[in-house]
Amino acid sequence: MSATCILPGRSRVPRRISPPPRQLAHTPSPPPVRELRTYYDALFRAHGPQHWWPGRTRFEIIVGAILTQNTSWANVERAIGELRRAKLLSVAAIERVPLARLARLIRSSGYFRQKARKLKEFVRYLRTFHGGSLDRMFRAPTAALRAQLLSVHGIGPETADSILLYAGSHPVFVVDAYTRRILERHNLARGNESYEQIRALFEQSLPAGPSLFNEYHALIVLTGKTFCRKRRPDCQNCTLKPFLPSSAEALP
Repeated sequence: MSATCILPGRSRVPRRISPPPRQLAHTPSPPPVRELRTYYDALFRAHGPQHWWPGRTRFEIIVGAILTQNTSWANVERAIGELRRAKLLSVAAIERVPLARLARLIRSSGYFRQKARKLKEFVRYLRTFHGGSLDRMFRAPTAALRAQLLSVHGIGPETADSILLYAGSHPVFVVDAYTRRILERHNLARGNESYEQIRALFEQSLPAGPSLFNEYHALIVLTGKTFCRKRRPDCQNCTLKPFLPSSAEALP
């Protein structure tokens, strides 16, 4: 989904520096759900490794995680291609480039003016708290780093967890709309759970490890896009059909 924005004549990134990490509210751990491991095994047998997240460097993965908010990956690929051609896929380059030019280059990703500011805010955070070093940033403990990322303007739970898992190999599970849809249609979620509750459900039900979390989320995305679509789902050809409750087999 995209939005048309008008670039200002002169753009300036706000001088706000990210606050110190805040203490996240405690989320009670849900009981493990054995079906989640069964689903993963079935999906992996059927589809194999997905080699996700695409990106030549950790910083490119982070840029992609920010740009993919509210848009398709095809639009993100075009934006990243523009940044690569302009030689702007580095922390220092994003710091130097004028905000207006950055926004023009990522226009295909939608909400480009806001996303340009988000990229600027991330590299400002990285410079302020970690000296501009991704190595230093990713050496931080997972919980502390997640809290820091959530304090950066424009980074919510899904984006923070994508950065942690795919760029930093931290053991956090990424929850998205596909995850919720599959769980709800299989009666493993009611629909009113918070992001943190769904994340805790997976992390309590699976062996902790970034490689498994990485592969599982990628398989969920494949299933959501190809079979468990929002409209006209193809349950008949879905690998998870044997586990689908009878009440869900007549989905519109």
